[in-house]
Amino acid sequence: MKAAKIAYKPVGLALGAIGGMLAGAAFKQIWKRLGHEDDAPDATDEDRSWREILIAAALQGAVFAAVKALIDRSGAVATKRLTGTWPA
Repeated sequence: MKAAKIAYKPVGLALGAIGGMLAGAAFKQIWKRLGHEDDAPDATDEDRSWREILIAAALQGAVFAAVKALIDRSGAVATKRLTGTWPA
């Protein structure tokens, strides 16, 4: 494994953690605007409908996947520019 790929591992982990926090904050803001509520429903919330719970889960998954792709791709592009080597 090349040095750039090894060096990228901790950077990738840190970016992933930051991305998770950003995705969580983004989802909360989106849910607040769409649902007019502060918190999205939990799967075990008996006062919420199946529809509402599944919509919240699908939206949350989409937001997390999009943010992860954005962070991963941006980190790889930055690494390529700095080292000349694609990290993955």
